[in-house]
Amino acid sequence: MSTTNQTPTPNPVATDMDKAPSLWERFKDSHVWHSFTRDRVAQLSLTIFMGYVIMALFAPVIAPFDPYDPTQIDIMNSELPPSWDEDMGDDQFWLGTDAQGRDLWSTILYGTRISLTIGICAVLLQATIGIIIGLIAGYRGGRVDSILMRFADVQLSFSTMMVAIVVLAVFQASFGTELYQDLAMLMLVLVIGIAEWPQYARTIRASVLAEKKKEYVDAARVMGLGQIRIMFRHILPNTLSPILVISTVQVANAIISEASLSFLGLGMPVSQPSLGSLISSGFEYIFSGTWWITVIPGLVLVVLVLVMNLLGDWLRDVLNPKLYKG
Repeated sequence: MSTTNQTPTPNPVATDMDKAPSLWERFKDSHVWHSFTRDRVAQLSLTIFMGYVIMALFAPVIAPFDPYDPTQIDIMNSELPPSWDEDMGDDQFWLGTDAQGRDLWSTILYGTRISLTIGICAVLLQATIGIIIGLIAGYRGGRVDSILMRFADVQLSFSTMMVAIVVLAVFQASFGTELYQDLAMLMLVLVIGIAEWPQYARTIRASVLAEKKKEYVDAARVMGLGQIRIMFRHILPNTLSPILVISTVQVANAIISEASLSFLGLGMPVSQPSLGSLISSGFEYIFSGTWWITVIPGLVLVVLVLVMNLLGDWLRDVLNPKLYKG
């Protein structure tokens, strides 16, 4: 009686699972990565921005002094020029000192942290409000859409700076400067965030109007899924591309808004300096020769906003196939 050797048949499902590319491999094969590797401006901008983020996160480790600790501040060291000034510069203050005697390099590190925190938190707030309102307006349509969009139009008729100046000035006059200084960061996040939500709402609404007519939304309705689940689990993921582009630009706008308000005396207090308050505190000394107190933080702020806008332009081109040139 003869026996026949049978070769086991490979399982095609297991083979496909074993050969499934990882998340990193799929990302490396994506259009976004391909475009990034060819765009030197995007690479440089991302590198500089990550440098800002690292310096902000590790400011207590990198900074040689703590600008919030009064024991490390000596008023006799005020207005010292950068260390490359051979006549009056001090080697331990390589970017000089401000009018309070704080090391400017340490103060810029902590100020960058505050500016980035305000910008990112304000954008998260405005994105949350705008996405929710935009989803509801676009999906429900009709009277709900008209009411919400007219409310957005009214909000857009007031500039962010005008709303912020009125709200912050009234709050400071009503509750006092001391309480305002304690809540300055929270107030700036709330005011800037609430003032800019229509940008997200109008963009999301336009995307939802196009997405809700597609077959996968009809299939979700036939399956009996609720409106909230359809909006947030099915439609929202397909509208994230414009949100990423807007968010990059809006963080830069929020940082500029905070700097402008600080320059007007309605931003962060001098005891908790942001980049804007640093520029403001040194502006009155710029004509007396102590230019570094304003100019150096100003250059740091300009470079930060510039690289974020360049990243936003790159994302817009990559995520919009009509603008992609290959």
